[in-house]
Amino acid sequence: MFTNAIVRTPGRSIVEGLSNSKTLGLPNYKQAIIQHQSYIDALTKCGLDVHVLEPCEEYPDSTFVEDVALITPNCAIITRPGAPSRRGEVYDIEFVLKQRFNNIEVIDAPGTIEGGDIMMVGDHYFIGLSERTNLEGARQIIKILKKYDMSGSTISLKKVLHLKTGLSYLEKNNLVVCGEFINDSCFEKYNQIEIPENESYAANCIWVNESVIIPLGYPTVKQRIMNAGYTVIETDVSEFEKLDGGLSCLSLRY
Repeated sequence: MFTNAIVRTPGRSIVEGLSNSKTLGLPNYKQAIIQHQSYIDALTKCGLDVHVLEPCEEYPDSTFVEDVALITPNCAIITRPGAPSRRGEVYDIEFVLKQRFNNIEVIDAPGTIEGGDIMMVGDHYFIGLSERTNLEGARQIIKILKKYDMSGSTISLKKVLHLKTGLSYLEKNNLVVCGEFINDSCFEKYNQIEIPENESYAANCIWVNESVIIPLGYPTVKQRIMNAGYTVIETDVSEFEKLDGGLSCLSLRY
């Protein structure tokens, strides 16, 4: 169960964020603020105490706090983003986490890893090797996890930006899968909730204390997750989709 979350309010510079989704247009700052508050409301509804960080205008992508840290039950790990323009974000999040955690670990160069490439399943962590996460970054994370009696393994990505772009673990051995991960032998032991390609954006959803928060506007995903026995909460994050960001990217939950 989670009790806390950390989020960062989007800055006006969000319109300058990284994106491979240019066809969706630039995010609207005012609408992003409204959607971000709705996201906070959804987390609060699930029983979390949400700590809201001030905007960081220097880093347009800094609202995606998940990428710059991993919080485990035993330690917090400061990552080293694969996108060079985001590396400065780690200093502020490190300051924030040091106020909350005693055990802080740090990923060093030449390792790169982003939180969107890390999926927690119990005390095991799947790590996607992507354009943003390299083998050295994964090696360092796995070494740290072992230090705290946890484990990790890697999986090479073919198409998606991050591992959790196409996978979400919903506890109780249930795994949302989409695209390249369907029928992947690495995940054959899980009960798979398959997401159709035309609703692939909603494959990035989050389990929070027996509820599942999903993006608004994906009826098939909503129904299939409800059929698996979960209460579903929808929230609109369309402005963040324009920056390749999903639901999980917007918070650190612990």
